[in-house]
Amino acid sequence: MVKNAYIHIPFCKSKCKYCSFISYPKLELKEQYLKALKLEITSKYRNEKLNTLYIGGGTPSTLTVNEIEQLLCLFDTEKDAEITIELNPETMSFEYFRGLKDIGINRVSLGCQTFNDDILKRIGRRHNSQQAIDAVAYAKDAGFKNISMDFIYGLPNQTLQDFSSDLNKAISLGVTHISLYGLKIDEGCYFYEHRPENIANDDIQADMYLNACKIMKENDFLHYEISNFAKKGCESRHNLNYWYNNSYYGFGVAAHGYIEGVRYANKNELGDYIKNPLICADEHKITQREMLEEEIFLGLRKSKGLDISAINRKFGIDFKEKYSNVIDKYQKSGYLNFDGNICNLTESGILVSNVILVDFLD
Repeated sequence: MVKNAYIHIPFCKSKCKYCSFISYPKLELKEQYLKALKLEITSKYRNEKLNTLYIGGGTPSTLTVNEIEQLLCLFDTEKDAEITIELNPETMSFEYFRGLKDIGINRVSLGCQTFNDDILKRIGRRHNSQQAIDAVAYAKDAGFKNISMDFIYGLPNQTLQDFSSDLNKAISLGVTHISLYGLKIDEGCYFYEHRPENIANDDIQADMYLNACKIMKENDFLHYEISNFAKKGCESRHNLNYWYNNSYYGFGVAAHGYIEGVRYANKNELGDYIKNPLICADEHKITQREMLEEEIFLGLRKSKGLDISAINRKFGIDFKEKYSNVIDKYQKSGYLNFDGNICNLTESGILVSNVILVDFLD
């Protein structure tokens, strides 16, 4: 039974220079898109009571409160369901937050990235630091208890002290969840063709990350996933559902879903999706081997790591025997813990997690 859903809102007023996600500065198509989105939801959603509902983007705050409410009304949710929306600080007001709270949103995620105004301009963000600070205050005044902020480290001209200052500022504002991402310049973003100067190399990014872990720990944030930190009880239940490899709906252009062992992807082109939102671009039945690999890949992202007994029962294997060479290699290097029934990455292991995960997949 599917208990979680993601909705993609692909519109942005302009594209950030580091962003390679599927988004479009075509707000004139919003009405057509919402019509197609509602058709997809009503055609595919099976009326399960959802535990989590996440509205991401793009910039979901390009929608009015009424437009968001029309989407929420299409779902049945548990009384304690976590309902999240991503927001851009640029357009926030107390009235908007109050409206979101009134229609049932109970968790907000603000795309801050940094409080440094010079860097914000350099990376193409439309907001400034004061607008991000005000957005947190508006959210709290409107009654939100679970407030998340996103930050990027390794940005152009960003120093270790700059990034530490960003985190300390966010903590001082009273947010309950912080997500951290190292700058990646992928094909499809402005920076890919116009590479900026003075970006951090891998070693500096590693120093930034480890220092961030220290700051978050000192301020009683739980490091519950490689990129995510939360006050106790404020972990993202929706994202944890992904990392536990459970099923979920994906609605909207470029959205992905996972239902009854089938992973699917919707069309990436906005026009194609609007014309027919019911046809997937790709559907793939996951094999037993792929399922095991995903269980390992996703499980090792969590600080709690892998429950070896559960994996052995689920897949009929002896995990220690099957992966003995990999386990031995990374235990000796100090990158992997194997404590009784739990296998997880050490703090230094997180820095080379991609290499370790590839070894498990091979």
